Amino acid sequence: MPLATPDQYADMLTRAKTGGFAYPAINVASSQSINAVLQGLTEAGSDGILQVTTGGADYFAGHTVKARATGAIAMARYVAEVAKSYPINVAVHTDHCPKDALDSFLLPILEASEEQVKAGGQPIFQSHMWDGSAVPLAENIEIARELLPRMKAINSILEVEIGVVGGEEDGVQHEGSNDALYTTTGDVAQAVEALGLGENGRWIAALTFGNVHGVYKPGNVKLRPELLGEIQEGIAAQFGTGPKPLDLVFHGGSGSTDEEIALAVANGVVKMNIDTDTQYAFTRSVAGYMFSNYDGVLKVDGEVGNKKQYDPRAWGKVAESAMAARVVEATKQLGSFGKSQG
Repeated sequence: MPLATPDQYADMLTRAKTGGFAYPAINVASSQSINAVLQGLTEAGSDGILQVTTGGADYFAGHTVKARATGAIAMARYVAEVAKSYPINVAVHTDHCPKDALDSFLLPILEASEEQVKAGGQPIFQSHMWDGSAVPLAENIEIARELLPRMKAINSILEVEIGVVGGEEDGVQHEGSNDALYTTTGDVAQAVEALGLGENGRWIAALTFGNVHGVYKPGNVKLRPELLGEIQEGIAAQFGTGPKPLDLVFHGGSGSTDEEIALAVANGVVKMNIDTDTQYAFTRSVAGYMFSNYDGVLKVDGEVGNKKQYDPRAWGKVAESAMAARVVEATKQLGSFGKSQG
């Protein structure tokens, strides 16, 4: 199927909210990882989201160049072309963009989309994340308020992080007190007062409930997904809306239990970011292949090796299938398995 249109993407998120499930949003940084995600979503019969960070975009453009806006646009165009061969709907999204990357990442991409829409086309990305968690809340919300009308004008969706996801992802690292890892209803109310609840443009909220990027041993991360339900109730009461007025995003979910994921989804999560687990699935399979075929991929003791085994396509297919299997697992955890409208 072709890349989802903005209206199809908005419908995807609405269907997830009303249907009580969420979509996996997988970070990609190469054509191999893109192909793996498309393979996994197809095997699962699930729609989904592919997303790129500043670091992933730097790598996609060429690791010696680090032209992140170019890399992100190239990634989106690649997805748009190859997705035509898969019977699912996918959207593309730019992930964490801190303040110091606005001028090199989000804004040039947004300007390119504005030009494309002006010419009668669709936006290059269906949604963009502004990560203002490292700046004061008032500044975070003000920058989001400035971005939202531009997103609305091209029919894209803005993702805003309110709170702090701990750990580090692609060079974006947050340190702070444990209290900062838990968003409050008051924080969210300030965002709603400035951004509205859809009338000024659609936005989705990455609220924090103890989330930490990366992977940790059991017991090291104290998630409180029930906090999302409390915030939803508080906003609904304060602004006189129906239940669960916010569309939520789950960051830092690697290693979460099925129960924690299910409760977060029940409380309004429609998109869950997955990076660490899929990275490991990809690389672990490559390591296993190399150890199992060492005498084929290496010219041991003056021999010639086995070209069919050291051909990057040979181990690449193994890695893509392993990553695809982790994507399938994610769709089952989130409830999107078998629900594609592609």
